[in-house]
Amino acid sequence: MRVRLTAVMSVLALLAATCAVPAAHAQLVETMDPVRLDVVSGGHGKVRITVTAGQTGAPAGFQVCWMTATQFTELGQRWTWPWVPGEGWVDYTGIGTLNTWGSVNVDFRLDPGESLDIEVGDTRGETGVIGTIAAELKENTSYAFVAVTHGTGMSGPSVPSSTVYATTSLQGESCTYTIGYWKTHTDAWPVSSLQLGSVSYTAAQLQAIFNQSVSGNGLVSLSHQLIAAKLNIANGASPTDIASAISAADALIGGLVVPPVGSGYLAPSRTSSLTQSLDDFNNGELGPGHCGSTPVRATTWGSLKSLAR
Repeated sequence: MRVRLTAVMSVLALLAATCAVPAAHAQLVETMDPVRLDVVSGGHGKVRITVTAGQTGAPAGFQVCWMTATQFTELGQRWTWPWVPGEGWVDYTGIGTLNTWGSVNVDFRLDPGESLDIEVGDTRGETGVIGTIAAELKENTSYAFVAVTHGTGMSGPSVPSSTVYATTSLQGESCTYTIGYWKTHTDAWPVSSLQLGSVSYTAAQLQAIFNQSVSGNGLVSLSHQLIAAKLNIANGASPTDIASAISAADALIGGLVVPPVGSGYLAPSRTSSLTQSLDDFNNGELGPGHCGSTPVRATTWGSLKSLAR
């Protein structure tokens, strides 16, 4: 009996790392209820999804997997076991401090019926997650998403959730780039320094801030998006829809010096809503839209002066 139980638990551990449960093993132990996925919106490099737990909750978290809709069709619109990664996966099992929408943090271990929003393609710097967390999604591409509730104790992982689809946005005119683009294309920066709050930073210092882990510091996550937003405006993107958020971010930062240049700190609860607005701007969900792979620079002296203030 002990050998058989050990074998069963080994199977369950393997299933927890996949996005499907074989029918032959689904009844070995009681299973968790699957979470429900509802698409909220699609930006250039990300898709925002609401995750809602079933009656058993998701006390050990959940996993979201995705691939392009084209590949999903080629696989017969089935999430195979073991899952064949088409694009990526993320395990949400801890406490998130990046995309919190005004809260201090979010707990990915859900109570029965509890809902929260996640952003697939925007988990760089997020806490409480592992998996494909550095890559953004492709622009103007349809994706398929599915989720599995992780098992806990003698309860096995859930069957897969219903599959949902979302399409990322296309580039716009006088457009924007994400922090991922500016972080890896420093040769395309239209300015050699920027002001965050009342403190001026050189390009080298801004690059160091980009490389700084968020680690629950709202000042760092806000600065990441603020740098990208200001680079986008200096590069020709219209600031109309984001100007008030930029002013509010600068006012909130004030004289704090951003790590690793300094040791400033802001609670995520104070920065989350502004960080989200700037993130939406940089991803093309707000404002002129996201650029393609080739920069479209229409920098004016006026925009450079406004950034230097």
